[in-house]
Amino acid sequence: MDLHRKQELLRKDRQYVWHPFTQMKDYADMDPIVIEKAEGVYLYDADGQRYYDTNSSWWVNLLGHSHPRIKQAIARQLECMDHVMFSGLTHAPGIELAEKLIEITPQGLSKVFYSDNGSTSVEVALKMSFQYWQQTERKTKKKFVFVENSYHGDTLGAVSVGGVDEYHSVFRPLLFSAHAVPSPNVWAWPDTSEQGAHACVAHCLDAVRRRFESSASEIAALIVEPMIQAAGGMIMYPAAYLRGLRELCTQFEVHLIADEVATGFGRTGRMFGCDHAGITPDLMCLSKGITAGVMPLAATLCTDAVFDAFYDDYETLKTFTHGHSFTGNPIATATALETMRIFEDEPIMEQVQESAAYLREQMQAFSAFTHVDQIRSLGMIAAFELFADKANKQRFDFKERIGFKAYQAGLKEGLFLRPLGDTLYYWLPLCTTKAQIADIIKRTQKVLLTLGM
Repeated sequence: MDLHRKQELLRKDRQYVWHPFTQMKDYADMDPIVIEKAEGVYLYDADGQRYYDTNSSWWVNLLGHSHPRIKQAIARQLECMDHVMFSGLTHAPGIELAEKLIEITPQGLSKVFYSDNGSTSVEVALKMSFQYWQQTERKTKKKFVFVENSYHGDTLGAVSVGGVDEYHSVFRPLLFSAHAVPSPNVWAWPDTSEQGAHACVAHCLDAVRRRFESSASEIAALIVEPMIQAAGGMIMYPAAYLRGLRELCTQFEVHLIADEVATGFGRTGRMFGCDHAGITPDLMCLSKGITAGVMPLAATLCTDAVFDAFYDDYETLKTFTHGHSFTGNPIATATALETMRIFEDEPIMEQVQESAAYLREQMQAFSAFTHVDQIRSLGMIAAFELFADKANKQRFDFKERIGFKAYQAGLKEGLFLRPLGDTLYYWLPLCTTKAQIADIIKRTQKVLLTLGM
């Protein structure tokens, strides 16, 4: 891109655009990066600089940018249909995608409701659960339980069951009340050994049990991010916690909502986070990687038991009156369907297993740094913490913005990093090779040396 074009775009960006999760004043004297091309695991800016897309463009890109089969699927669909409403009408990609999703998700999920993004898939699950209980004569079951440090989206229902105050506290007067239970954060537990992790999980499950014992009659559902609380700080926890939640929800007749928006489609080393625990939730929320990160689409899956509470004569008024203008968009569902077919045709999950093991091994290189601790990985996700004083778990002063400095240093090393506070993490596309992983680790080491870590 020529310099004049780039400068004109940046001028217009400052004049017209408000970017998400961004303090716009940061960019009064600093330019956002103008991305001109994306291919494979790389982003290319207007100056031709190449960056590793280490967070999969906000956890969505699954199979690499500009995947030829995905582009071809979009082109084929555009030849016959762009968009039609999904109420009273249907179409092949929407039907066939639903069939594929039921085939690959945990056994027992049987119906698919489409929406537009992760937040709306959560809204759908919350409303389905609430209405289910109203229509099965358990009208007192109106409240929800969430896990501290959880994040389920930015619409008001999703925020109401979110546990990250820095994202949500300003909106608290607008939210419905919900019950919080402790996060199974084994790194915050006094004993970080395997035995300590078991104790942490037991403690957290006991808190859920006590909550249910006191108020299950008023609780509709508990919502959880399977295996990893992502935006809450890349908190990875044992599968035993999920198994315990499933048992408790079944025992006390509370719906279990699995928010697999971020963790679904191979990210954790299994197709879904729930697969690590061998459980089936009552409702499952999917988005992000469902279209390989190319088109906006979401789905909320439920069991027959949930669906049957809505299936009745029209005059009973049990219809689920929820929808979006772009529900089941043919282009988006065709893109997602091709993504599912790529999983069938190519040994993606086998490659993920090998790459994930290599990533876990390579992450240990960071243990040599004085200010790095809590190195962890799960599938193609990995993270570590930066501490001012590692021995005493003392964080850097908020005003130092160490994470932001790491982001800036990363750009100079050809890395697009987007830390969560002082948590540096990777959320790598599933196609990332071992050679690319090694290169990313090496470049990140240079970033840490630049920061004096």
